[in-house]
Amino acid sequence: MSLTQTGTRPPRPGTHQAAAPDRGEQVLVALRRIIRATDLHSKRLLKISGLTTPQVIVLRSIRDLGEVTTGEISDQVSLSQGTVTSILDRLEKRGWIERYRSVADRRVVHARLTAAGRAVLRKAPPLLHERFIEAFTSLRPARQDRIVATLREVAEMMGAADLDAAPLLDIAPPRGQGASGGSPARRR
Repeated sequence: MSLTQTGTRPPRPGTHQAAAPDRGEQVLVALRRIIRATDLHSKRLLKISGLTTPQVIVLRSIRDLGEVTTGEISDQVSLSQGTVTSILDRLEKRGWIERYRSVADRRVVHARLTAAGRAVLRKAPPLLHERFIEAFTSLRPARQDRIVATLREVAEMMGAADLDAAPLLDIAPPRGQGASGGSPARRR
């Protein structure tokens, strides 16, 4: 039996009352809505600014930290150095950052924003996870704890409790728009 747009089952033929919604299906519908919201936001971000969520995060990190190394960016944004390097390669090709070797230690490479990088960053709308954090932090601590515990349980039920994930809401970018070359678990 299929679900209606409200996420509930339609009434069974010959009955006058609607069957109680299946709770498991309600959870799956809620998860699907979260995935869709993430997908739609990522597409909107790409359309408006030409950037993926990880690219915005890296550009903001460079803006906020100043001239930085890949390792410093990696630590700041919770992404692997390989993923950050891949993102930096794409940003550099588009002229949004520039990289250069340190005068003091030629082994060290720094990155800094270009004027074009600052301009594209100003065009980027707020990120989805920022809206979530604002709403979440407005809740009472006890409610926050219940939500965290419940979502951890759901992740465990889905076999995802041990997957590596950065605290960013993003999906794999459309073909040809890759944000990173890292593994899917670190691609965020």
